[in-house]
Amino acid sequence: MPSERPIKLTIAALGGQGGGVLANWLIGIAESEGYIAQTTSVPGVAQRTGATIYYLEFFPQAAATAAGRDPIMALMPVSGDVDCVLASELAEAGRAIQRGLVTRDRTTLIASSHRSYSISEKSAMGDGAADENQLIELVGSQSKRLILFDMEALAEQHQSVISSVMLGALGGSGVLPFRKAAFEAAIKKGGIAVKTNLAAFEDAYQRAFTGGDGGRATQAEAAATGELSEVPTQARSPKLQPLLDRVRRFAVPVQKTALEGVRRAIDYQDPAYAALYLDRVEKVAALDAKQDGGSDGQWSLTEAAARGLALWMTFEDTIRVADLKTRPARFVRVRAEIRADAGQLFGITEFMKPRVVEMAGTLPAGLGRWVLRSPGASSFLTRFTGGRHVRTGTVSGFLMLHILGGMKRWRRGTLRYQEENGRIEQWLGRIAGLAGTNYALAVELARAQRLVKGYGETHERGWRNFSTLVEKVDELAVRPDGAALFARLVAAALADEEGKALARELAELSSLAVVKVALERARA
Repeated sequence: MPSERPIKLTIAALGGQGGGVLANWLIGIAESEGYIAQTTSVPGVAQRTGATIYYLEFFPQAAATAAGRDPIMALMPVSGDVDCVLASELAEAGRAIQRGLVTRDRTTLIASSHRSYSISEKSAMGDGAADENQLIELVGSQSKRLILFDMEALAEQHQSVISSVMLGALGGSGVLPFRKAAFEAAIKKGGIAVKTNLAAFEDAYQRAFTGGDGGRATQAEAAATGELSEVPTQARSPKLQPLLDRVRRFAVPVQKTALEGVRRAIDYQDPAYAALYLDRVEKVAALDAKQDGGSDGQWSLTEAAARGLALWMTFEDTIRVADLKTRPARFVRVRAEIRADAGQLFGITEFMKPRVVEMAGTLPAGLGRWVLRSPGASSFLTRFTGGRHVRTGTVSGFLMLHILGGMKRWRRGTLRYQEENGRIEQWLGRIAGLAGTNYALAVELARAQRLVKGYGETHERGWRNFSTLVEKVDELAVRPDGAALFARLVAAALADEEGKALARELAELSSLAVVKVALERARA
């Protein structure tokens, strides 16, 4: 058996990133350099859409010939026995560490610092995104050597593909004993976008050769170095200047959130809607100024309410969905993502399944309520609730959604708007009632808005959980630990879609209340 050990490489890539192409390139490079190479792939579609692990081993042919036999190569990576992990995305690098494929004493970790959010992150009941700063800290502490930079941005810069950047990073790292010319020859042999792929390869090669950039700055670091933009003093249009002036009158910790809220409100509806947003935030800020929360410069209540209002006031209805799907920027983005040439045709098919309640919500409030009360009208609309495929690349498909998206000028009169607007006012009223007596609970109630999100059934589940928790506010307001308990209930509501964790917490809270009453009676 040859005494020399194979070089072991694991590639973690997402669907559409060319992980298979990259593996094939490496096989060709190894064989041209006199190495025996083997590769296997393990798809992980259920864990992350299209996520695949490619495992490669390389062994010098000369050593095998001298030993008189070929080496035995593994088909799967083994924890603690990988020389290099090449990850196309930051969370994939974290997943490789979780599997034990990255070790401090052996593994070189080469990863892109950008994020491509997983299905679980996008569909989480609350903010399901993994903390990027924690991921960067994790990958920096677990490997023997780290090469980390934004490979996706580099690929876009050269109008190339991320697989070329990954190949360049691997080549520049020096992990594999192959000549640079062999890497370049593999790209040329492929014959596809050779010029742009070579440019991306070269740039990545040089970055990896010098060690990468070690990741991106955290938000705190960016703020300290001035990388985060401040609130501007001049609006893009004179008509919008009064709105910007109002934003700048808020306390500094609130300004950026309020500015983003104004931008969202204008994009969603119009400047008048943004003015309504600021009216509401200003009322909360007045409450904050009277409390300790405003005097110490933190303004926790105003910041939480400003964020919640920005999200709630731009709720997703059929009008919003149609508007977003027909914007020119979306077609530009899709064209860039699939890298279609300027004259190349492409199409987008929308999968839509509207329910009666969404249709009624788009109608004028009175008519919408009548539809929901009328069995006949609801039954008639049920005919249109089946799954539909709308091709926005066709004239008919585009016009249908474009006309629906243009109905936002009448949104204020729709049933859905009036329902959500009423709910927002009730929420703000509860916050105002709590601010003077239980400031901490008022802040938690403001933060609880993140339960109300999404569209259709997702929104219904969130609203149901939110309503359930609001019913507990009066009970918790008289308890010294009320804010902490409410925050715990919110976390439970975000834990699962079925509401099992929330049900357990509510049952425990009820049990404690019963025990408390019994003890009080016993003392009496």
